[in-house]
Amino acid sequence: MLNASEVEAFRRDGLVIPSWRVSPDQLADLRAALERVVAGNTHVRPEQLISVHISKGGGEKTVGDEAFLTFAHNTALLDMIEQVVGPDIILWGCQLFCKPGGDGMEVPWHQDGRYWPIRPLATCTAWIALDDSMPENGCMRFIPGSHSGRMYRHRKDDRADLALDLVLEDGEADMASARDVCLKAGQLSLHDVYLVHGSAPNRSPKRRAGLAIRYMPATSLFDRTMFETRTTPNGLTVDFAQRPLWLVRGKDRTGKNDFAIGRA
Repeated sequence: MLNASEVEAFRRDGLVIPSWRVSPDQLADLRAALERVVAGNTHVRPEQLISVHISKGGGEKTVGDEAFLTFAHNTALLDMIEQVVGPDIILWGCQLFCKPGGDGMEVPWHQDGRYWPIRPLATCTAWIALDDSMPENGCMRFIPGSHSGRMYRHRKDDRADLALDLVLEDGEADMASARDVCLKAGQLSLHDVYLVHGSAPNRSPKRRAGLAIRYMPATSLFDRTMFETRTTPNGLTVDFAQRPLWLVRGKDRTGKNDFAIGRA
């Protein structure tokens, strides 16, 4: 469980690094799954491996691994998520951000919610470090307090060296206050859907791999009609229409979330 100061840090800054860590055995399992997914999806950049918890089903191009889905149901992890989103929890996304040494892509400054069909907009992302994630190999950076509930202006940017194609407009946030999220392998951070964050390219020889698991409160609706299926110029395919959902705790309070779509 998050202690009181960790919950306060999440509320204040929009991101917290809990004291809880993934066990060595769990970390070994996740790293082995990472290797399998990267090897099995050579047609996709390793920074853009979305829906890696789905081994069958869904409409996206990645062939995932059940190990990630199993870990996303981890009781200790869900206990922490419950403290920040409430007792009714839907797992709706799971992505690998694996930056190879030497040419790992930049993740531009952005807010997650700018991309996602969830209303009311709410999600907590658990970002688990599978490798040490430090400034030299492109760790996450964030703007503390930028999760005020306002969606900032973004612009399209189709550069081939960006992992995402929507970039925060200049002047929208106080970049001088940016902090690094330094994690050792097995540590994790939790961040809010409105938080402004990004990461530099990896120019070091060391890989930087992390697993982002997305949880929304079941008081929100995953609205599959909001965005059309698309493939970005740099090759990322996103298909929310066929994205499966898992009710991992509690009840669907909207009564409208569909848990059958996209399930093999």
